[in-house]
Amino acid sequence: METNVTTPSETKVTTPVVKGVIISLILIVFGIAIYFAGQSTNKGLSAVQYIIIVGGIIWGCISYANQMNNNVTFGNVFAHGFKITAVVTIITIIYTIIALKFLFPDMIDMILDTTREELAKNKMSDEQEESALSMTRKFLVPFAAGGILFMFMIVGCISSLIGAAAAKKNPQGPFVQQG
Repeated sequence: METNVTTPSETKVTTPVVKGVIISLILIVFGIAIYFAGQSTNKGLSAVQYIIIVGGIIWGCISYANQMNNNVTFGNVFAHGFKITAVVTIITIIYTIIALKFLFPDMIDMILDTTREELAKNKMSDEQEESALSMTRKFLVPFAAGGILFMFMIVGCISSLIGAAAAKKNPQGPFVQQG
């Protein structure tokens, strides 16, 4: 009688790329929903994206440990989570550039209107205000990409640490017989 034993090397593990794509798609759908609801400049709602990222990366880390039958170390799980972070960051930056340049170019005007309102509160001269708005328009896309890179990597690193700590770990040495 033949038994069907799965060894860790035969276990199907969902790659960080697949998990990163799933999290990115959720972020993109959420962003589009916010846009069409007219809430693109709502800072409270934009904070929800970080909850999605944190939850997604922690889920990715825990599911990785489970798929590996908990035969992982803290470092293995953290690295898996950080790879997910890298995928989410890259996809989100690409989507943001495409969205601002091609899909929703009016979003730039909405951001500039919000910036204009903020500048008016600071009682700047008209010349200073126009100069600031001109700089904002010119560098909005690169600053958006840089902000995503910086914030997502920090949030992803912290989330990977939490996920690695939360994941059940029972590493086996290479010479321990499974049985």
